[in-house]
Amino acid sequence: MVSSTDDILSNVDTEKKGDIEALDNAPTVSSPIFEDPNIDSDIESEFEDDSPYPEVRAAVSNLDDSEIPVSTIRAWVLGILFAVIIPGLNQFFSLRFPSVTMTGAVAQLLIFPLGRLWARVVPNVSIFGAALNPAPFSIKEHVLSTIMASVGAGTAYGTGVVGVQEKLYNKSINFGYQWMVVMSSQLIGFSMGGIARRFLVEPMSMIWPSNLVTCALFNTLHSQVYAGYGSRGGLSRERFFLYAFLCSALWFVVPGYLFQALSFFSWVCWIAPNNIVVNQLFGYKSGLGMSVLTFDWAQIAYIGSPLATPWWAGANIMIGFVFFYWILTPILYVGVSPLLIALYILITFFQYTNTWNSKFLPMYSRSGYNNRGQQYNHTAILNEDGVFSEELYKQYGPIFMPTTFAVSYGVSFAAITATLTHAFLYFRKQIWSQARRSLHDHEMDVHARLMLKYRRVPDWWYAIIFVTMYAFGIIAILFGQTNFPMYVILWVCSRKTHRYIVDGSLFHLSLAITNQQVGLNVITELIVGYGLPGRPIAMMMFKTWGYITMGQALVFTSDFKLGHYMKIPPRSMFWAQIVATIIAGTVQLGIQTWMFRHIDDICDITQPNGFTCPSIQVFGTASVIWGLIGPGRIFSKGQTYYALLYFFPIGFITPIVLYFIRRKFPKANWLRYINLPIFFAGTSLIPPATPLNYVSWGIVGFIFQYVIRRRHFSWWAKYNYVLSAALDAGVAIGAILIFLCLQFPLNGRIGEHTIQTWWGNSFFEWNTTDGKNLPLWNVIDKGINGTFG
Repeated sequence: MVSSTDDILSNVDTEKKGDIEALDNAPTVSSPIFEDPNIDSDIESEFEDDSPYPEVRAAVSNLDDSEIPVSTIRAWVLGILFAVIIPGLNQFFSLRFPSVTMTGAVAQLLIFPLGRLWARVVPNVSIFGAALNPAPFSIKEHVLSTIMASVGAGTAYGTGVVGVQEKLYNKSINFGYQWMVVMSSQLIGFSMGGIARRFLVEPMSMIWPSNLVTCALFNTLHSQVYAGYGSRGGLSRERFFLYAFLCSALWFVVPGYLFQALSFFSWVCWIAPNNIVVNQLFGYKSGLGMSVLTFDWAQIAYIGSPLATPWWAGANIMIGFVFFYWILTPILYVGVSPLLIALYILITFFQYTNTWNSKFLPMYSRSGYNNRGQQYNHTAILNEDGVFSEELYKQYGPIFMPTTFAVSYGVSFAAITATLTHAFLYFRKQIWSQARRSLHDHEMDVHARLMLKYRRVPDWWYAIIFVTMYAFGIIAILFGQTNFPMYVILWVCSRKTHRYIVDGSLFHLSLAITNQQVGLNVITELIVGYGLPGRPIAMMMFKTWGYITMGQALVFTSDFKLGHYMKIPPRSMFWAQIVATIIAGTVQLGIQTWMFRHIDDICDITQPNGFTCPSIQVFGTASVIWGLIGPGRIFSKGQTYYALLYFFPIGFITPIVLYFIRRKFPKANWLRYINLPIFFAGTSLIPPATPLNYVSWGIVGFIFQYVIRRRHFSWWAKYNYVLSAALDAGVAIGAILIFLCLQFPLNGRIGEHTIQTWWGNSFFEWNTTDGKNLPLWNVIDKGINGTFG
């Protein structure tokens, strides 16, 4: 998510807070330097011993003590511990719906008390010349451990590739192949980010706004001063975290096991369980989530914690959600939006449009369907070699997408062009001037000068990583039955490296300066879909190396900048990131393999414990659409979903219109908060996310980030982010305990009876048309000879 100055202000002291007070309500990061790239000499002189950027001055110390312990046994033990726990939990939950994501902020908050406990109870003895407890737990140890925990925290993209191969295409693949796919896709990005550090990390103009929040929290924790309010009374953050964590873990047992209807609280559907229209509008499983209530933090935080996103960004996301999924989707499905009429009663009086034959399909689903209303059987169009067969495809028929799935692709198309146009209109001067400065101007700010005392990492270290991981990729292609031409990976890696290092990449420079980012996965899908049609495994491989390597380069480069701000020796950063990435990827593959082997019916949509593999389902459907069938048979002119391509020009034009409206009405301050890239891209997680996840996320975000922040700022500044981390951690631990103690043993049965067998765990899911994923029209009654389209 995009961070704002609000996040930075929440964790700075009073003296520095004044430096950025003028930015308090700015929806995008700006500074006087951005207004005039030619920094005045007086300003340079004034900030010779500090950054010229007020955002950086507010969150980052301009002092460094090189004697502070960094790469200690304590830092490595805590870092490796959380490099196992955080990625492992995230991998476990990625196969469950609803899930919760453990972010680096959780590790940051948990490592701190453990480090202090270590300093208090562990004896100070030496092991092979290294002190076991050298001094009080230092801020640099804390940073290094947190980076190790967070660098591989997100689910490795390669696990989705091997998951789809095993579950969707029934490929028997060995662990060595899986490991090489994951390592190559993760660490090629590391080498790219490392070589590009001199362009995207060291220049003072590359401020990476999201890191400023993390830096501020580090400084706050270790200074024990909370958000400019000194030693304000009340619970300490540590004690508050503990209480909130325990409450979250205990409460999750209720919606997560005992009374699951509280999680899918579609109360309107319970009143009319057999009314399809009502269930499609108000349902949570296959509907649009207009019942709005849930008592499950896993549902609320499925797309990310609403307590960590500033409200101006959340408002843009919610406006986009309401427009595309509560207005446009019903119009495409039934001909009119329920928001424009008095509930569903009046819907029956309007002419149905049945766009894309959508009324024969559920309103929401993660799967594709055939023209008989059944889930699309991709094996019916594969020949004996596992390659697309045109003849079999003509016999079986085309693929149809639920309306929400189709709209999600259109919104993704618009997000790409909207981001390009938005970046050009509002940040072209900044991006160009800072790119030119980063490439040609080696002027150092105080942070770069302080880092000179530490030994740099030679470029050939990164080159070795690149060559090794590149070889892993080639071996995986050769022995993995991927149908992926060898020359393609050569082109992908060389092209991506060139774009990231030489061109600087518009998207990534924009992220480094403005914190604006757009995913390029749809572009890679378009390229490989038209270039290598009929090869789904090859499509997933191309997408992984063509998209995630760039994403991983961003993750590592962001961490490099965090280490730069916090004065972590580069060589310590290098080894910490390498080791943590290898450990995290291996752990995630091991957990996924174990779950595939030991959890019954895993990845089945009816899996009783929620292990339906939502991301793998979406990834698999995308492999069929973009790889197996190919975009030429789906999106080209004359095909069913050709109209979705109009979203490209829509995304291109709308920022231009907004730009001139702003210039026409310069005093309309509210226009500054409209951000069209966020408006389009904010709902990109649908699917696998459901409308319920967005509705509940928006409501909670409004309460905490708007109401509480404005009315009780001191409480918000001290506890908001701590509460977010505690809720995430509590749900994660609660879900693990439920699974290990109640669901996994004896196939979920305790003694002779099952605790879950009662109305609160069964009726909401199976006894409503929402739970049964029923479409508005039955193909037997409304179709022609049992088919449609």
